[in-house]
Amino acid sequence: MKNNGMNFRHLYYFWVVAKEGGVTRAAERLGVAVQTISTQLSLLEQSIGKALFSQQGRRLVLTESGRTALAYADQIFLLGEQMQEALGEADGAKIRLTVGISDSLPKLTAFRLLEATMRLERQVRLVCYEDQFEALLGDLALHKLDVVLTDRAVRSGTTLRVFSHQLLESETVVVGAQTLAAVYQGGFPRSLNGAPFLLPTRNNTLRGQIDEWFEQNGVRPDIVGEFEDNALLNTFGRRGLGLFFTTAALASDILEQFGAVLVGPVPHMRQQFYAISNERKIRHPAVDAILSAVHHGVLSAV
Repeated sequence: MKNNGMNFRHLYYFWVVAKEGGVTRAAERLGVAVQTISTQLSLLEQSIGKALFSQQGRRLVLTESGRTALAYADQIFLLGEQMQEALGEADGAKIRLTVGISDSLPKLTAFRLLEATMRLERQVRLVCYEDQFEALLGDLALHKLDVVLTDRAVRSGTTLRVFSHQLLESETVVVGAQTLAAVYQGGFPRSLNGAPFLLPTRNNTLRGQIDEWFEQNGVRPDIVGEFEDNALLNTFGRRGLGLFFTTAALASDILEQFGAVLVGPVPHMRQQFYAISNERKIRHPAVDAILSAVHHGVLSAV
C-alpha cells in the first residue's frame, strides 16, 4: 500500500497505548473513548500496511513491526517534548544542558566538571542521564544529549559523527580509610600484598591497568569487592572495608567526602577524561564553561 503521509495523531495514540500497556489505560490517560483509540490504531496500521499489535489472551503485545515503530516513536515524541521545553526556555533566563554520564566515570569527577556550569551568569538547567558508554553515544548521535562525559575516547573508525575532547589526564593513587591506610603505607607498593581491595568490575577501562600493575609489582591483593558503580565502591571504601584506586586530581575531595587518605601513588597508571560532542568545535555555552574550568584547573591534572 502506498504511504500518503504519516498521521502523527495516530502515531501518538499508538505510542501511548504501547507505553500504558493497553487501550483502556491509554484512553483514560488521554481522556477519550476506547473506541476512538481503537479506530486511530486501525487507521495507522492501514496507512503503514503492518500490524503493530497482536492479541494474546486479554493483552495487546507488540509485533516486530510494532517494536520498530515504538523505537522511532520514542525518538519523535522525546524530541518533541525537548523542543517544547527549549522553546519555552528560549526567551527565559535558563540554558538547558542535557548530559550523558558514563557509568564508569567517577561521580566526583562528574560533579566537579558540571559544577562549572553553575557559575555562569545565565542559569543552567541540568538534565543528567547515566548509562553505558555505547548507549550514550547512540543518544548523542540522535541529538538526545548535548554532551557525554566519560573516561574514554571514541574509537577511531566509528560510523557515528561524534568527536572526543580530552579534558584532562591524571595519575592514579591508592587510598583508603585512615586506620586501614596506616597499615599499608610503609613499604608501598610491596606492602599491598594480601591487602583488602575494592576494585571496579572488568568492563571498566581502569581495571585492566590495575590488574597489570598488580602483576608487575608482584602484588596479590585480597579482592573483597568488585563494583560497577563507582559511587558504591567509594561508599564501601569510606567504611574501611578495603583500599581503592582513584584519580590524583580528586585526592582532596576523597579525603573530605570519604575520609580516605593517600596510601601511595601509581604515576604510570594514567586516567583520561573526555567530553564527547556532535561537533568538532564546542558551541554550547555550558559545555564551553566546563572546558574553560578544566583549563583553569578545576581538576588539577598531574
